[in-house]
Amino acid sequence: EVQLVESGGGLVLPGGSLRLSCAHSGLFFEGYAIGWFRQAPGKEREGVAAISSDDGRTYYADSVKGRFAISRDGAKNTVYLQMGSLIPEDTGVYYCAATEGPYGVGWEPEAEYDYWGQGTQVTVLS
Repeated sequence: EVQLVESGGGLVLPGGSLRLSCAHSGLFFEGYAIGWFRQAPGKEREGVAAISSDDGRTYYADSVKGRFAISRDGAKNTVYLQMGSLIPEDTGVYYCAATEGPYGVGWEPEAEYDYWGQGTQVTVLS
């Protein structure tokens, strides 16, 4: 059984930082990838960043490039999203998601992902 558990969300002032964690288990698929998505109130969920398990390749949405960094710790089965220079527009529920293999089309479509966590709330005060 695959499980994804997010943690690390919270309330932060603009310009602040947070580190989200996605602890995963049961991902025994070759070439799987893990992505972070977010959903702001009244908006559709959007991709934020992703990382491939085989080569560590990373992907970022334009809106977070240079501010966010995704990384992984294989020994801990955890993927991190280090978020810096936070702005109110970064507010939302952040989800991690996992694929069962390499991307078919790309990292952003939600249909690429087979498993989802429950999400963690990030609020950047305005």
